[in-house]
Amino acid sequence: MKIGITGGAGYIASHIVQDLLEYGHELVLLDNFVTGNPENLPNSTAVTFIEGDVGSEAALNSFFSHPMDTVFHFAALKAAGESMTDPVKYSANNVRGTFHLVETMVQAGVKNLVFSSSAAVYGTPEYIPIDEDHPRKPINYYGFTKLMMEQNLEWMAELAGLRFASLRYFNAAGYDVRGRVQGLENKPQNLLPVVMEVACGMRPSMQLFGRDYETRDGTCIRDYIHTNDLSRAHILAMEYLKKEARSLTVNLGSEEGLTVQEIIDEARKVTGVQIKVEDAPRRPGDPASLIASARKAHELLGWKAEHSDANTLVKSMWSVYQKHSPEASHQ
Repeated sequence: MKIGITGGAGYIASHIVQDLLEYGHELVLLDNFVTGNPENLPNSTAVTFIEGDVGSEAALNSFFSHPMDTVFHFAALKAAGESMTDPVKYSANNVRGTFHLVETMVQAGVKNLVFSSSAAVYGTPEYIPIDEDHPRKPINYYGFTKLMMEQNLEWMAELAGLRFASLRYFNAAGYDVRGRVQGLENKPQNLLPVVMEVACGMRPSMQLFGRDYETRDGTCIRDYIHTNDLSRAHILAMEYLKKEARSLTVNLGSEEGLTVQEIIDEARKVTGVQIKVEDAPRRPGDPASLIASARKAHELLGWKAEHSDANTLVKSMWSVYQKHSPEASHQ
């Protein structure tokens, strides 16, 4: 049986692809390269690649023509700010595209879905750390699309026999610690890629939004999770679905927050570059602190973050970004 992966050339999925290949699995990857990078596609006879969109009937028919028992779904847009200015784009891809995928999956008799969800389903934290019982009140349209898909999966599990793992992660960061993934994420909008782009000369400076939060240094605190830790959690979730034959929803986080300033300081230390920072006002909807409780993932999956410290996050990213710097490209 093969394993299907949508968004298979994307930033997070490309790490899972490498691990699944090492476990000896055969894979079918689907990607439209809107955010995915062709450089991340492995050259392996165990991989079948289909260029297409989850909203395309022809692409999904081709995808599900391969016998598979599990699908990992990563084909989603994820920029919270953009979702508020271009909701139709997010509705078309994240909502209609995922509905279409799940419908076709059920019709094809594929039982297991590992769903890339998000802490954005929670909205403004009512308490810290955030556990899975926290109220789900998204404050951006991106978070709403993830919540809507989770609710649809709950219905499909009850009515159509689907089993799903909904993995709510906080801030994905880092690159493969063994250097197997080298393709940069397309048009990143998250903090660490922006810091790296400044460090390697791809952009002149970065903005820091707000220094007056009630945190240890006045800048926002976020829970960063390394892509290698995410990959391991997704594979453990797949094994759980097969072994336990029931669905689960868990948070994935390091349970230790890092401030924006701490990330910048660590990047300056690792790269040896000053990294020009321009202070900017707070952005609306940015809570002071977001930290996960991942206790449920520990208990059900035996999972814990192992690579999500600041130094590993920054070093693993810098090793990739250095190779893509303007200076490196002229050598």
